[in-house]
Amino acid sequence: MTEMLSIWTEKYRPNKFEEVFGQDEIVKRVKNLTNSLNIPHMLFAGSAGTGKSTLAIIVAKELFKEYWKENYLELNASDARGIDVIRQEVKNFARTKSLGSVPFKIIFLDEADALTKEAQQALRRTMENYTNTCRFILSCNYSSKIIDPIQSRCVVFRFKLLEFKDIEKVIKRIAENEKLNIEEKGVKALYEGSEGDCRRAINLIQASASISPNITEGIVNILLSNAKPKDIKIVLDYALAGDFEKSREKLLEVMLKESVSGTDIIKAIQKEIWNLSIDAELKVKLTEKTGEVEFRLVEGSDEFIQLESLLASFVLAGLGKKL
Repeated sequence: MTEMLSIWTEKYRPNKFEEVFGQDEIVKRVKNLTNSLNIPHMLFAGSAGTGKSTLAIIVAKELFKEYWKENYLELNASDARGIDVIRQEVKNFARTKSLGSVPFKIIFLDEADALTKEAQQALRRTMENYTNTCRFILSCNYSSKIIDPIQSRCVVFRFKLLEFKDIEKVIKRIAENEKLNIEEKGVKALYEGSEGDCRRAINLIQASASISPNITEGIVNILLSNAKPKDIKIVLDYALAGDFEKSREKLLEVMLKESVSGTDIIKAIQKEIWNLSIDAELKVKLTEKTGEVEFRLVEGSDEFIQLESLLASFVLAGLGKKL
């Protein structure tokens, strides 16, 4: 499945600056730097699927044209995390002269926040020693995990999650090219399922298209294995009405029949809290309780017991008891 899903991800990867959606200010600045033919070291920080790797490849293609593959080295730091990678692969590539008129090569280190501290220190020295022959583009989810000396040597660009309008553009483009019919609720479900991750949205479209060319909200929800909002609303309505038994039965039905995990249930409950017809102060308290239960689940507590505990809090809230 993973190999199949990667086909569309590559097929619809942008090849020009103008095709990158949702990062207009970053694209504008990087394009100006690329056109100057003298780019600095850069650090791309942000969530997955927001265009970091794609933008690095576009920079290489714009600079080196037909020689971009010879002048561009991509390494995934999560696969090779140690100091030996920096000392061997990176140094060997950085010390050789580039092909073409551009006087430097580009090394792209994906998931650089996975590098060990020792490897990052070695990378810092490499960045200093080979500035004339090489430029580094680092990509990470959390810039705080990159040591300060490296951050100070880079221009930092912070990528944001894509908004609905950006994901919608990608969805409509793919639907038109692949002759798909995606209903309006299906587009919204794809966006919510992707959570602003364009790569995940494309994978969801391809998986949905393998089931039917007519993509509906129901098909997307089946693939996501998410609890339906209307089912979670029923669970919470029973609880707020003081009927713990029915609330618990409905919750078990959703989890067992739909094969939804406890953490996914928690996320669905957290979203649905703000659609309930209750006081804002009570919403805040219930959100706090939801956060506590989510933490316990992450730490390894029993899903059913913790979720029943959360439902009990909703019952008490519905009865006007102090939480």
